[in-house]
Amino acid sequence: MLEHIQKAFEAPITNPVLAFALVLFIILLSPILLRPIKVPGIIGLIISGVIIGPHGLNWLEQNAAVRLFSTIGLLYIMFIAGIELDMNEFRKTKNKSLLFGFFTFIIPICIGFPVCHYILGYDLLPSILIASMFATHTLVSYPIVTSYGISKNEAVAITIGGTILTDTAVLIILAVITGASQGNINSQFWLTLALSFAVFLFIMFGIIPRIAKWFFQKIESEKTAHYIFVLTVVFFAAFMAEMAGLEPIIGAFVAGLALNKLIPHSSALMNRIEFIGNAIFIPFFLISVGMIVDVSVLFKGPMAIIIAVTLTIVAISGKFLAAWATQLSFKYSKSQRNLIFGLSNSHAAATLAVIMVGYSNGIIDENVLNGTIILILMTCIVASVVTENASKKIVLAGEQDHTGVEEIQEKDEQIIIPIANMDTMEPILDFATLIKSKKSPFPLNILSVVPDNDQAERNLANARKNLDNTAKYASGSETDVELISTIDHNIAGGISRTERELAANCLILGWPSATSFIDKIVGEKAESILNRTDANLFMCRFNKPFVTQKSVIIFVPPLAESELGFDFWMEKMILLATELSFPIQYVCNQRTEKAIVANLESLKTSVPVTFSNYENWDNINGLTSFSDDNAILVFVSARESEVSYRDSLDGLAKRIGRYYKNQNVILLFPSRIKNQHIDEYEDVQTAPIFRKISKEIGNMFTKEK
Repeated sequence: MLEHIQKAFEAPITNPVLAFALVLFIILLSPILLRPIKVPGIIGLIISGVIIGPHGLNWLEQNAAVRLFSTIGLLYIMFIAGIELDMNEFRKTKNKSLLFGFFTFIIPICIGFPVCHYILGYDLLPSILIASMFATHTLVSYPIVTSYGISKNEAVAITIGGTILTDTAVLIILAVITGASQGNINSQFWLTLALSFAVFLFIMFGIIPRIAKWFFQKIESEKTAHYIFVLTVVFFAAFMAEMAGLEPIIGAFVAGLALNKLIPHSSALMNRIEFIGNAIFIPFFLISVGMIVDVSVLFKGPMAIIIAVTLTIVAISGKFLAAWATQLSFKYSKSQRNLIFGLSNSHAAATLAVIMVGYSNGIIDENVLNGTIILILMTCIVASVVTENASKKIVLAGEQDHTGVEEIQEKDEQIIIPIANMDTMEPILDFATLIKSKKSPFPLNILSVVPDNDQAERNLANARKNLDNTAKYASGSETDVELISTIDHNIAGGISRTERELAANCLILGWPSATSFIDKIVGEKAESILNRTDANLFMCRFNKPFVTQKSVIIFVPPLAESELGFDFWMEKMILLATELSFPIQYVCNQRTEKAIVANLESLKTSVPVTFSNYENWDNINGLTSFSDDNAILVFVSARESEVSYRDSLDGLAKRIGRYYKNQNVILLFPSRIKNQHIDEYEDVQTAPIFRKISKEIGNMFTKEK
């Protein structure tokens, strides 16, 4: 028995269960132990890999299992970088990404080649290979950026865009140098590379998105299947990239770009992708990077130390100069420059690929290989520290989001979602999650109102059971919810009372049933809620998954910009379009267009926006010409007697239900100043009648004049 235990703990550990437990123990403790001394967790994982690796205590060896998990982690980093890229922001900054990609590619090469060729004395091909290695970078410190919530900062966007450009260029150079060393460079080589790369891009951007959209739509209820499908796409793309003569990391990044629009950033699927990657695969990769490091190479002679120090200095200085040149070009702040430098300074994935291929083909020697490993460790440490400090300063300076969404001041935002039909609850909860302010500390309030009658207690128990099911669904996207069940004489009264108690500024309702809605124009419950509440109200009907939609069309009547809730719903629609990577089309008159443009400028949004002019708002039916089956239709209305209200808006809900039966529609009522003229206990069904009588009297006086 004792001998069996001793054998299990012999170094290196061969028992797969114990080895996996050791890695999990390191992943758990490393960030906790280093947090008090303000050392980023990434550094702790790399150093842990050095300690337990073959060149340290030799507790763990670089076996097939470690290499598999490391590869998955590496691909995961590149995939998350691609899928979290704000495509609207990337389009907006594509020229900046191109310039940064040029700087971070050409500057390190211009510094590195003469150093390698003339100072270190390497031949032409090895010098070009080593110099191209300086141009690569891996987004090792990207998890730091996401943890601080600044992944959509423009500096991050252009760095990620530059990453794919420079790494692709370097890996193409690697293929060319490898071919040159073997004497295979000819016209057929270039033709094969170009064709295979073109086929790869066609499959990833022409075929994969269509298959993914079909899959997400047809297998909508199988959430686990969605995650497995995404993983399949990532590794299939990595394999195809390898077949095309590129590195698998390029395939993983392109897979992220291909699926970017289909996976909202606040969705449950995105939460699963990030959670599993950040908990297991990415830490495994960082530990495996440390396991490669052999500190003893520094003591094998002065040449090894000279090469290691030279390579490290050139690598760090080249990336810093590229970040500095980018700062000067775009007038970025010092913190943004450091953020670009921190993200682009770490050498790991592509660097290892370049050097290992060069070493296996006899292009570089052992000194360069060992020096590169030291370079990887040092640049990862510097990158992590710099990124951590820059991220803190950006958050403190309030620069964390240049899309404008995070700048929305909604710290006191309270959203209430009254539930009536559990069959439509999931898409409404998804919608609420997408538009909820990321700065609000309050959860989504899920409300169930039970009529005060003889069955109240039994109905209350059923309501609580339904609320528990809703909470389970919300937990999939880590959305905080507050479950509220209450008894009232009528549903509208219960919702109104809860709105006042919570000081809520937004209500999200499901679409009322056909009987009360179509036959009674708006419906008793809907009208009661409108009259009794003052908050922004979104009445939603989602018949299609968001993944099947392509844009948001917002119909804005004249004077809507004068309503109290104008800024609120504008911000929410921008946030919805940002999350879904959709463009927005506003249909309005010229005066309203000017107000919307001014609002968009204050938000500094990157969402593509177009305008369609419509002046004849007395003819609401004319709006059907702007409809699109693949768009989310948003109709801005107003409560009766408000500034933008007009007679043509009467029965708008009825017409929406009639003309847009199979589309995703939102009927939006902006908030208003609390109505002091209607008593809290007034019969709200009669209030509209008195308002209509008052209006008719006013019209009579107007005609007489």
